[in-house]
This record gives sequence, C-alpha cells and structure tokens, in this order.
Amino acid sequence: MVRSPDMETPPTQGIAARPRPATHRAPVPGLLIVLAIVSAVASILAADWIPVVAIWLLWAGWRLTRPAAGPPVLAMAFTFQWVQVTAGIWYQMVTGIRLPAVDHSDSRTMVLIGLGCLAALLVGVKLGMTVIRPPRATAQPGPALGWGALVVAYLASVVMTGTIQEFAWELPVLTQGILALTYIRFALLFLIFRRLSQPRIRLSWIALLLAGEIALGFTGYFAGFREPMMMAAMVLTGAFDRRRVTHWVVLGALGIAMLFTGVIWMGIRSEYRRDFEDQVFARSREARLDRISALSAKWLDHSPGEMLSDFDAFVDRLWAIYYPALALDRVPAVTPHEDGEILWAAVVHVLTPRLLFPDKPPVESDSEKVRRYTGMWVAGIEENTSIAFGYAAESYVDFGVPLMFLPVLVYGFLMGMAYHGLLRLIRHHELAIASVTVIFWLSLYLFERSWANMLGLSLTLIVYLGGVTLLADRLLRGRAVTVRALARGWLVEPGSRSR
Repeated sequence: MVRSPDMETPPTQGIAARPRPATHRAPVPGLLIVLAIVSAVASILAADWIPVVAIWLLWAGWRLTRPAAGPPVLAMAFTFQWVQVTAGIWYQMVTGIRLPAVDHSDSRTMVLIGLGCLAALLVGVKLGMTVIRPPRATAQPGPALGWGALVVAYLASVVMTGTIQEFAWELPVLTQGILALTYIRFALLFLIFRRLSQPRIRLSWIALLLAGEIALGFTGYFAGFREPMMMAAMVLTGAFDRRRVTHWVVLGALGIAMLFTGVIWMGIRSEYRRDFEDQVFARSREARLDRISALSAKWLDHSPGEMLSDFDAFVDRLWAIYYPALALDRVPAVTPHEDGEILWAAVVHVLTPRLLFPDKPPVESDSEKVRRYTGMWVAGIEENTSIAFGYAAESYVDFGVPLMFLPVLVYGFLMGMAYHGLLRLIRHHELAIASVTVIFWLSLYLFERSWANMLGLSLTLIVYLGGVTLLADRLLRGRAVTVRALARGWLVEPGSRSR
C-alpha cells in the first residue's frame, strides 16, 4: 500500500479529528436558549417574524437528518436550499441593502412558501428514513482501496472527465447515464479528503488538493469549483469538534473561501464565457486557466465599491426566489393553475428513458416557464442559457397552496428511503458513505431546480452511480471472501497441499 507522505504525522501535529458518538445526543438546553435568543434578536432587527421560523427550521433540519456516523450530507443539502430561500432576508438585515426581489416581487410570500417546501421535504425525508432503518453494522469497515489505487483512480478520473463528457453527447440515448458516471470523481475526492481527516486532519494536504480542484473548477463553463469545496466541507463537518477553536477557524476559513470564489466568479464569468465562442479556447484547458488567472488578477484590482457591487450580485443570484415570486402575482389571477400538468410531464419524462424512447421530446426550458408564468422575457435557448424557475414555483403553478407541498413531501419520502436503502445495500462502509454523499448532495441541494431535472438527476444518480458502487462492493466482497478462504486453507490444512 502506498502511503501519503503525511501519514505518519506525529501526535503533536495536525488537528485531532474527534469521532462523534454513534447515537444522537439529547438537545442541550443551553443550545435551545441560544437559538431562542438569536431568533428573537433576528426578528427584532428584521422587523419580521419570518427569521424566527427560518432559524428553527434550520435547527430542525440538522436535528432530524444528521446521521449517527458519516458526513451530514442531508443536513448540508437542506442548508444550501435554506440559504437560497432566505439569503435576501439576512443580507438586508445585516447591510440594509434591499435586493431587487424585495421591491419588484412578492418576495415575502415566496420566502414563506419556500420554507414550507423545505419543511415538507424535511418531513418526507425523515419519514422515509424511518421506514427503512439504517444498517446496524458494516461488514467491511476498512478501506475499500489502498492509497496508491485511490490516488491513481482519482487522477485518472480528473484526466478522463472531459473526454467522457464529450463522448456522452455523442450518444444521446445514454448521455445522462454517462454524465452521471463522471461524478465518480467526486466520490474519489471525498474518500481522499476523508482519509486525510482520519485519525487526524492533515490541513496542508487537504488545502493543496482543494486549491488544485478550485483552479480546475474555474476552467469550466459553470461553477465547477463548488462541489469539491462542499466535499471538503462535509468531511470537515463530520470530523468537527465544537470544543476545539482550531476546528471553528478551519470551517470559518473554508466558508470565507466559498464566498470569495463565488463573488469572483460573479465578477468575471460573463467576460470569461464569451471566450468560449472560440473553439480553440474552449478545447484548451491551459488557455482557459491562463484566462481565468488574468481575469481574477484584473478583478482584484477593482475598487472596494466595485467588489461590493459584485457581492450584491452574488447574493441576488443566490437568493432564488425572484422569478417564483413574480409567478405568485400572475397565477391564478392571469394564468390558471396547471392542475399537475408540469409534474406529470416531469414524471413521464423520467419514466420514459431515451434508450427505450429515442424520439421523446427534450425537457422544456426553464426560461420558457419563466416567460409564461411571470410575463417577463428572459434569456433562453437563443442565448444558450436557461433562467431557473424551480420545483417550488412549478408546484405552486400546478396546485397552489397548500396542495403544492404534497409532491415535495412524497419526493422527500422516496429520497429518505433511498438514502437508508443504499446504506443497507452497500456493505463496504467507505463505498457506502462516498456514494450516498455524492448522490444525495447533487440530488437535494438546489432549490431552483425544476421537477424534471430533479427527478431525472436523482433517479439517474441512484441507478448509475449507485449501481456501479454496488458492483464494486460485490467485487470487493468477493475478493475478500476468496482471500479469507485461501488463508484459511493455507493455515488449517497445510498437509493436504504436501500430498
């Protein structure tokens, strides 16, 4: 087995990763008192009672979904959606800046609807996790791969991802499945981060690897640096000990890095994406990296006022309620409810795979829905883009309040069952944790994702990425059984070999 150069870190170095107990602790009364005080202060500063609901809902999300062992992927995904629903409230409360959604839409009602969707999702996930219990023990608790094999597999996935993505679009009937397999890279990255955080957190190696992933993520058309940062955040959160100041500093630094990279991306992405019209540039990762470096250096020379303007734009983009809020004014006053047509079309699209139905029509662009249900003309496929509408807005357009929360509850229920189901089926602990982390983070973290995309991505990841993991699990278990059998035969019956 190839060992990391830092595997032999002396006990006096690094940050101790104190494992969490196998069972949930009862809520600490002091924490509840702090939450009550914080929510009361937030309500006074915002002059609204919505912050009270939001804070306690966030606490419930962590309380009900955080696992006894492994990273809190469900809680982290829930938190990201929560941020997308409430970001504008906190930003205005802290800075006094009113984002456009506040003045030009019914943002307050949409925030309440968004929190209702999150509550329905949380209840559904918890019920699903109750129906299928988590595994009591893991048959294979040790490492799935040695350090050498893990690093080689990860490097191969980095090198091959671009080629595989290009190949996927050459086979329309298998595009989504092939693209889902490229997320194996994030599972391997998660495993490396996890190894580097146990039994002690090796910050230097984690920081070095994360810096490389961030640089690589910036060279894509989209914000590809987000997922590596979230993999690191989930690993570090799983190893978090609130009594250690250094752990707070590390997570705080990672949070600042997330904000910083997000703001830079907002400041340079428009100019950077225009360069993709040049096919030579689009195919050269080196050219893209050079361009990103130049644009980032240029952005850092901006005045503080320009940087703050980009930060406003970043928060405005993160707060995903503007277009859904506009739909509240038109549905049903101008446009009637669809009575489930949007959700039904999404279900049919997911249950008719292109492999068996090659002539099925493509998914309707989100921009078309925004245009139809908000009355605003937004950028669309003509500009090679799509403006998000989101599953909450689609549910409202379909059913209105309160029936709109029922499909969210059902989806959460199915995902909760799938979460514990995969943990039970995949017997190797490392493989199980890595696969469910990637599958359920990518499936659940976006509030602005449409039903068709959310259902399709969830099912595709579970089938393809989960299926590949199950296959690897069976192969590793078979190899372990064979090795044990050979060892048993060698030790117990040596005489039979001499005859």
